[in-house]
Amino acid sequence: MSQESAQYDASHIEVLEGLAAVRRRPGMYLGSVSERGLHQLVFEVGNQAVNEVLGGRASRVEITLIPDGGVRVAIDGPGVPFEDAADLAGPGLGAQLTQIFGGHGTLGRDAALVGRLHVGLFVATALSGRLTAEVRRDGVLEIREFARGMAVAPPAGPGPVDDSGTVITFWPDADIFETTEVSFDTLVDRFRELAFLNRSLDILLSDERRSDDPRSVRCRFPGGARDFVAFLDQRAGACVDSEVIGFEREDERMAGTTEVAFRWRAAGEEHVLAFAHSRPTLAASTHDLGFRAGVATAVNAHARERRWLTAADHDLQASQILEGLTAVVSVKLDHPEFEGATRGTLGNAVVRTCVEEATREHLGRWLREHPQQVEAILRRMHP
Repeated sequence: MSQESAQYDASHIEVLEGLAAVRRRPGMYLGSVSERGLHQLVFEVGNQAVNEVLGGRASRVEITLIPDGGVRVAIDGPGVPFEDAADLAGPGLGAQLTQIFGGHGTLGRDAALVGRLHVGLFVATALSGRLTAEVRRDGVLEIREFARGMAVAPPAGPGPVDDSGTVITFWPDADIFETTEVSFDTLVDRFRELAFLNRSLDILLSDERRSDDPRSVRCRFPGGARDFVAFLDQRAGACVDSEVIGFEREDERMAGTTEVAFRWRAAGEEHVLAFAHSRPTLAASTHDLGFRAGVATAVNAHARERRWLTAADHDLQASQILEGLTAVVSVKLDHPEFEGATRGTLGNAVVRTCVEEATREHLGRWLREHPQQVEAILRRMHP
C-alpha cells in the first residue's frame, strides 16, 4: 500500500448535501445538461403540476414560455401550501422545492408520472438561476424566491388576494445548461401525450417569446387512447381499414387498470406505443407482450371460425397480423415493477395475462360484430 493510500481516510471524503449535490452533478438528476436535460427540467415542474390535477387538487395546468427566457407553470385550485397541511397529499411546496425526493408521491395507479426520471421540483430550485414560487391560498399571497438553490429573501406576503392557485416561474441556469432555449414543440409533444393518456387533464401551453408570433396549444382529449390513435393516424396521413377499437378494464389480479385503443391502416408497418403510468416503455414490457398476444390469438381464432384458415393452414404470424396496426396500450398499477436502471421495462408477470385476456375478449367480440371491416382486414393478412 502506498503512503498516499495509507493516509486516505474519512477526512478526504467530500459530502455534498441537498441542493449542492444537484448543482455539482446535474446529469445524475436530469440525464444530461444538454437540450435533453433542459427539457427534462421543464417536465419535472410540469409533471408536478399535472399530478395536482390528477390528484383532484386542481383542474388545469398552464405552461408558458415568457419573453425573458423563463418558464411559468401555473395551476388553479386552492393553492399548494408551503408547509405541510392536512389537505395536502404529500409534503408542502417548501419541502418539494428544497428537499431531495421531497416531491415524490406514491407509486400507486393515481401517481401517473412515476417514470424513469421523475425526481421532483427540487431540481428546478437547484438548477435555475432564479426561481419564484407564488401561492394564493385562503385570501393571502405568499412568495418565496431562490437563486441557484439558495433562498434570497425571507418569505414575503404582499397582501390579500381574491383568487387562488400556485405559480412557479424559473429561469434555467446558463452556467449549468449548454442551452437555455426551450423548444415549444418538444413541450407540446410530451404534454399532449400526457393529456391523451389522462383524459381528465386540461393543459394550455403558450409561447410568448416572440411578440410577433405568439403560439398557444390546448391539450384536452376526453376520448383518451382512442383520440391518441386517431391523432397518430391523422398525423401520418394514413388510410384506415377500420374504426378505432378501444376498451378499458380494471382487473384485481394485477391491481390496476388497462386502457387500449387500436385500428388497422390500409398499409404500413406496425406502430404500437406502450405506456406504464403515462411513461413510454420498451417492447419487452409485459403489457405490450400481452396486447400483441391477445390480438394474434383473437384474429387467428376468428379466421378459423370464418374458414379463412383451414385445418391444414398454419396460424397467421404476429408480423402479418400486426402489419399496419396503430395501437396505444396504457396501464396504471398499484404496485408497478420496473426492470433495469432506466426503469423502461414493466415486469409484472400477471399484467401480461390480464392484458392478453382483455384484448382477446374485446377484439373477438368486435370481429364478430363487424364482418365487412373484418373481411378487408383478413384479406390483406391472408390474400
